[in-house]
Parts: sequence; structure tokens; C-alpha cells
Amino acid sequence: MSTLLYDGAAVLTRQLQKARHAPALLILTQTMPITMLLFFGYVFGSALAMPAAEYREFLVPGLLAATAANGLMAGMFTAAQDSHRGVTDRFRTLPMSRTAVPLGQTAADLLTTGVSMVPLMLVGVAMGWRIENGLPGALAALGVLLLFRFATAWVGTYLGLLSRSEEAAGQLGGATFVLPMLSSAYLPTAGLPSWLRTVAEWNPISAVATAVRELCGNAGAQAASGAAWPVAHPVAGALLWSLVLLAVFVPPATRRFGRGGA
Repeated sequence: MSTLLYDGAAVLTRQLQKARHAPALLILTQTMPITMLLFFGYVFGSALAMPAAEYREFLVPGLLAATAANGLMAGMFTAAQDSHRGVTDRFRTLPMSRTAVPLGQTAADLLTTGVSMVPLMLVGVAMGWRIENGLPGALAALGVLLLFRFATAWVGTYLGLLSRSEEAAGQLGGATFVLPMLSSAYLPTAGLPSWLRTVAEWNPISAVATAVRELCGNAGAQAASGAAWPVAHPVAGALLWSLVLLAVFVPPATRRFGRGGA
């Protein structure tokens, strides 16, 4: 265990140093959710039946959940980049824990994500979003978001190790942008056609977004009648989705890294 933690910390430090030397990427990842918040909040918010202020309160947790889900794209790109540039092969030749490398990469992503959520929350507060349930609710919501980000980063790491090239990983990662659209991150699911509503409510992002709304005491936390179980019990649903993703993808990602052949 001590070897795993020591090696994982070394990889984490490497990833943070890489991020420090890519400020443009950091700025982009921080400003994109804010841009979407301003666009959706003031353009779409004025066109919905839901009052604009209420919609912005509904939207901020959804964008936080979408940011957490972007661990899929980030993990995929990082793993594919290291794999196809020979970095992963160098790690395999070192006397270090095979779990340490993907663990360090996902942990570094978790830290940078936690930092990047702060500007989004501050802009949300400026637009009228409030955490009604106090500090305990805020900390619980943050924990749900970071656990989900950690889980999706492992999913992305596994897919990145499977990818045939950096370009293929980038294209597949870009396609994941549609996943929040098929959830309750941006719009309530009650008005969707029945089949699409079912898809959206079983989307893990819906459970996470609804859980954050419930923990923060925001609009949209109450599930509509007949909602799927993860949305009707959002906190339990969000935690269960995260744990299932970790259980399913951590072992094969670790094996794939140790075996090579990406």
C-alpha cells in the first residue's frame, strides 16, 4: 500500500506539472462551463416556462454535474496521449505499482476539477444561485460531484488505453459532449417523450445533477411522478452509479495498463 501511495503521488505530481505548463488548456476548461452558464441562463432561461431566476438555480447544479462527467473525456485524452507517445511504456519498465499510474492520473484530474469548479460556482452565485442547505449540504454536494468525476475519469482512462490513436480518442471524447444533453442537466425531463425521458432518467448525469439540487436545496430536486429510481432517490442513485462505474472500470484499466498493447 505504501508503494502504491508513493508511486501514485509521483505520478500525480507529474500530471500537475503538466497542467501548470499548459495554462491555455486550464483556462479553456474553466471558462467553457462559465460560458455555457451565461448562454443557457440568459438565452434559454428567457424562453422557458420556468421563471428565469428559477431556471438559473436549476441550471448551475446541472452544469456542475456535466463538468464532473467530463472526466470521461479528460481521462480518455490523458491516457491516449501518454500511451501513444511512449510515456506509458516507460512507466511499465519502472519498478512501480501498476495501479499507481492510472490512480495518479485520475487523482490529479480530481484536484484540478475541484479548483475549476470554484469559478463556475462564483459566477452562479452572481447570477442568483444559492446553497439553501448551508455548509453541510454544500460539502455533501461537492463530495458527490468529485466521486462521480473520479469514476468517469477511470472510465475515460480505460477507453483511452484501448484507443488506436490520440486522434481517435479525441474524436470519441468530443462525442461525449452529447451525454449531458440526454439528461436533466440543462432541462427537466418531465416534458420529454416517454422513451427519451426513460433514457434521460437512467443517465447517471441526471442522478448526479438531481442529487446536487437536493443537497443544495435548489429548484428541480423533486422528481416527477413515475420517475426512474436513480432520479427518485438521487443521492443514493448518484453514489451507486459512481461505485458501479469504479467497480466495472478500475480493474480492467489497471490490467490494460500493466499488459500494454494499446
